[in-house]
Amino acid sequence: MENIFLDIGLVIIIATLAAYVISLMRQPLILAYMIAGLAIGPAFLGLINNTEVIMTLSGIGIAFLLFIVGLEIDLRKLRNLGWVATVVGTGQVFLTFLLGFFAALYFGFVHVEALYIALALALSSTMVVVKLLSDKREIDTLHGRIIISILLVQDVVAILALAVIPSLNSSALFIVEAVAKGAAMLFVAVVLTKFVIPKVFGLIAHSRELLFLSSVAWCFLAAISAGLLGYSIAIGAFLAGVSLASLKYNLEIISMVRPLRDFFATIFFVSLGMQISMAAFYLFMPIIIFSLIVVVGSTIVTMFLMALMGYGKRTSFFTAIAIAQISEFSLIIVALGYSMGQVSQEVVSLIAAVAIITITITTYFIKYDNSIYLRISRLLSLLEKLPVKSRETGYKPAAFDAEIVLCGYDRIGYSIFRRLGEKNKRLLVIDYNPEVIKDLAGRKIPCIYGDIGDLEILDRINLKKIEALISTIPDKQDNLLLVRELKKMNRKALIVVTASQIDDALELYDAGADYVILPHFLGGEHVSVLLEDFSKDLSKVVKTRLMHIKELHNRKKMGHEHPGHHTK
Repeated sequence: MENIFLDIGLVIIIATLAAYVISLMRQPLILAYMIAGLAIGPAFLGLINNTEVIMTLSGIGIAFLLFIVGLEIDLRKLRNLGWVATVVGTGQVFLTFLLGFFAALYFGFVHVEALYIALALALSSTMVVVKLLSDKREIDTLHGRIIISILLVQDVVAILALAVIPSLNSSALFIVEAVAKGAAMLFVAVVLTKFVIPKVFGLIAHSRELLFLSSVAWCFLAAISAGLLGYSIAIGAFLAGVSLASLKYNLEIISMVRPLRDFFATIFFVSLGMQISMAAFYLFMPIIIFSLIVVVGSTIVTMFLMALMGYGKRTSFFTAIAIAQISEFSLIIVALGYSMGQVSQEVVSLIAAVAIITITITTYFIKYDNSIYLRISRLLSLLEKLPVKSRETGYKPAAFDAEIVLCGYDRIGYSIFRRLGEKNKRLLVIDYNPEVIKDLAGRKIPCIYGDIGDLEILDRINLKKIEALISTIPDKQDNLLLVRELKKMNRKALIVVTASQIDDALELYDAGADYVILPHFLGGEHVSVLLEDFSKDLSKVVKTRLMHIKELHNRKKMGHEHPGHHTK
């Protein structure tokens, strides 16, 4: 027991020291954890002898990580992207799989090992991408929603693979039995999600402690059930998260479980580095080629498929580079193959090395996506020459000149739109939510579907004639682009943008913004004005309260969720 404690303590201490150094260099912390694992693993210092304990904790970490991924997936928001996600997700998996399979055969791997390698290369990491997108507050952008949808499709493929792999050497009857068990597990999960879980959690939601324990207990119950049925515990944990995602308490559950996720995530990434043995250094060329297939091949395939589905070059590029890494499921699948004697330790080390390389590259891709895009934007124009109809459309009457352009209709944008509409201003709305655009177009309200950070979208607006441009989207880079383009074409126009951080707001003011909305401070300013009003006339308290309740019911019907600690 003391040795286990020492091993875990050593992992955390070394990972923390590496994180300090990497943070001073302003690099992603994921890189620090993997370097720490590589340093203390068998390839270098060999400080950890009991690797089984670390791998077990890593497995628990994956389960918790996928539990939170499931919790953060709102299937209702992704329903309009289902067709896109299915085509792009399955197409990317299939084509990358083929590239990986033939490359593995070229390097002399037997057919079974080539299948494992190809499948591992074809899957992208939901855990890594969601974390990076969350850090950048891009989950709710157009490309963010498409990415999550594609990853969800890939997760389904991975889950099916994990379900089928144990029965590869089995009879057809055993395979049918495994599929039947999976279908039964999914059916039970759907029934519990619809009829049991909301009632149970409704009874205990008053206590944060009970809510936390019940959530973790449900995660373990689902994971153990999946394990007993012969599936990976990660599948059960993921389904447990998805089943709780529709609860109105899901944000509270996420906030309480997040510390567990962060702890186990550290161990997971350290264990990833530890899985690289000296054998990996003799596989230098295969590691490089397989990494290129993931980073370059998969990116090109995804961009092409996105363009075929009618998306612009910016959305296609941002989506493609975000999923250019291999998945935690890849490691689970290869580890399962190793435990069954179908792949060698060589393959495990190879895939772990590819994971480190591709995940590291992805962190930089996502961190500097806008800068990279601006440098290669002209080259990407080739995607727009495909003979397909663009999806980034909306409704714009002939000979229409907007007085005010509103970027972002949800929540804050809706209030601004309503007030300006009362003043009979000619408004044009830009939004990346297809549901919003569909609703506005149906009501004959001028709108454009697209991302405000895309210059092609801005080119479709007559910025020279507008009186004001208002952005309620708190993305600093996109808002800096708006300020720069508007000041270049129309210096007289008023420009109001939004920020979530004080430093971002100050930078936007320096760039030329006329006013910067800070949602967190806006509420306090509004309440102070109300209190001043109430002190003059107490009857206004009841009137304002009733109006507020009515407005909240209206917002609820429209699907306007309050973001809580996930402010977008």
